[in-house]
Amino acid sequence: MTTLEGSVVLVTGANGGLGREFVDQALARGASKVYATARTPQEWSDPRVIPLALDVTSDESIAAAVAAASDTTVLINNAGIGGGGPISGDQAAIRHIFETNFFGALSVAAAFAPVLKANGGGVLMNVHSLLSWLGVAGAYSATKAALWSATNSLRLELAPQGTLVIGLHLGYTDTPMTTDVTAPKNDAADVVRDAYDGLEAGDYEVLADEGSAYTKANLAKSIAEQYPQLVG
Repeated sequence: MTTLEGSVVLVTGANGGLGREFVDQALARGASKVYATARTPQEWSDPRVIPLALDVTSDESIAAAVAAASDTTVLINNAGIGGGGPISGDQAAIRHIFETNFFGALSVAAAFAPVLKANGGGVLMNVHSLLSWLGVAGAYSATKAALWSATNSLRLELAPQGTLVIGLHLGYTDTPMTTDVTAPKNDAADVVRDAYDGLEAGDYEVLADEGSAYTKANLAKSIAEQYPQLVG
């Protein structure tokens, strides 16, 4: 059993809808301090929140964040960008989205792993998507699929140091990133509540909505069943 009571939490991408919920709900569950990171961090009224500059695509910025937040016990790897276009499209655009969604997240995880170890093990949560398992979003799906695979490897690699590695999967959620999406959306508060419930229960994976649960449960189905639009 893990608890957020008395923890020191670092949230990447803290300016966005999910990120702000991760900050606020960590405090509500008793975190003693939260580092709210972003390329350009916002001001927060609560003195327990420490705004911290972090560009996940910059090794120098990551190293500076590690030095400034060396007491971190819970890392929420939330920063990400949308778009990217088709996987067969502009390769420069694809590399750009991979730099943030995959290499950036992985670099932050690798840099903070020794910090978590030094502070007793702690927790690393990577924010994925149900699109980790569906290729309908092209380059974006590919980045999330790669991160899911990396999370599974990190879980094994960091277990000996006592670090719980969690993958959070969610469908469309009402955040600035999904402003143009017309499909039904999750409430960010509900997603983060489920994420932290899973963390405190010691879960390895959190499926924050019915779409994620259904998609994961049906991964073994045939391509024709998953993608009926491919069959005449």
